[in-house]
Amino acid sequence: MLLSFPNWVIHISSALEWGIAAALLFYYGKITERREIRLFGLAMLPHWSGSFFVLSYHISGDSIPLLLDMSELINLFGSTALLLATLNLLKSTKKAPAAGYMAAIAAIMIAGKPQSYLGADIFDAILQLSSVVYLTFLVLLLIVHKRDKTIFSGLTIAGFWFLLVFISVTIFCMYLATQVRGYSTLSHDDLLHGLAESLLTVSNLMIAFGAHRKIREYKQEQLNPAQG
Repeated sequence: MLLSFPNWVIHISSALEWGIAAALLFYYGKITERREIRLFGLAMLPHWSGSFFVLSYHISGDSIPLLLDMSELINLFGSTALLLATLNLLKSTKKAPAAGYMAAIAAIMIAGKPQSYLGADIFDAILQLSSVVYLTFLVLLLIVHKRDKTIFSGLTIAGFWFLLVFISVTIFCMYLATQVRGYSTLSHDDLLHGLAESLLTVSNLMIAFGAHRKIREYKQEQLNPAQG
């Protein structure tokens, strides 16, 4: 295995944090009796399962690329699930969601023919398609939050967006590791790999703590309705 013990701790904790965040959002939907929020929590599960393929890839010493490819495929389903769940939340605001549907349709049209601008590798196409879907999800998430601030904490919204920082830093670290520091892959550069992965931990913690904050606020309102 290529990862050091501290790096394993970071990887495992980031996976657990995403699962905890999903459970907290599901619980929030349950106590508020809002089915659409429970469905959003469930929609986070495909991404969570994808993280275990990444962990398995590292357990193999990065020797089974198919595991990484499978994680990318699962992440596409995960991003799509989040997008659909957010569209469902948008409908629950009882305001015309036309802009949201138009954004989703535009994303599907752009990503529907990846062969026109992507390489022949199908998994590269899946990765870019997943990115387009996830970006659309982020935009719709902002629209949902603007219309109904009782659904998500601002910290949760920021956590989902912070994932873009993780991706950007990871790409930069890959360049430094392979082109500057002379490693064959980012996984071989334990320092930069751990640095990049730690940002995913931050992102997932933001989502989880934001969900916990909404649960606490709701319970306080139930205890003190006059102050709610």
